[in-house]
Amino acid sequence: MHGLMSYRRFRRARSLRSDRALARARLLCSDRATRVRLLRSDPFRALHSQKITFSGQADEAPDTVTGDIVFVIQQKEHPKFKRKGDDLFVEHTLSLTEALCGFQFVLTHLDKRQLLIKSSPGEVVKPDSYRAITDEGMPMHQRPFMKGKLYIHFTVDFPDSLSPDQTKAIEAVLPKPKADLSDMEIDECEETTLHEVNIEDEMRRKAQAQREAYDDDDDDEEGPGGPQRVQCAQQ
Repeated sequence: MHGLMSYRRFRRARSLRSDRALARARLLCSDRATRVRLLRSDPFRALHSQKITFSGQADEAPDTVTGDIVFVIQQKEHPKFKRKGDDLFVEHTLSLTEALCGFQFVLTHLDKRQLLIKSSPGEVVKPDSYRAITDEGMPMHQRPFMKGKLYIHFTVDFPDSLSPDQTKAIEAVLPKPKADLSDMEIDECEETTLHEVNIEDEMRRKAQAQREAYDDDDDDEEGPGGPQRVQCAQQ
């Protein structure tokens, strides 16, 4: 009888321990799933290489301290938008007419919203200039209700050439050149000819030519028999 009661107590205690372990495991799984859902629902607040730690959520083992789960955020490049901290950058090319006379276009944001981007009346956009839109950047870290800015970098596509009629029409509406030279001043100058160049290719060729020239100088100093030594004359 005593042995039967001890066995029943052992089974009851074992059952209680199992129930507690199962309940704790379910709680941990539920808490872990909740944290992962929160991470997935708002990934835009995280920064590149940022670590998000879930303390005590790793696998458990007897007689050991439960470790942590650490997520390391890896930011994937976007074909259109570039991120710098809480701000976003996007490139847009305007025609010369749009840059001078005004423009409007639709920009699809990361969350698929359609933004109408347009210039102000009379505004002229210069090449390599920026415009900013407030609160259209990324959510700020630990300040989810605040966002950075969306910067638009404008480039202007100039025409390759103009007809005489187009040139006269543009001259009629644009300010005259500041340097309006007289015929006498022109006669005293030497006329030159401009040609189009790719400055990066030009600098690359010059650097290569300089390296080759330095190599040739080193070969000339060494001579065919190696470096030449200078000896002092004996008195």
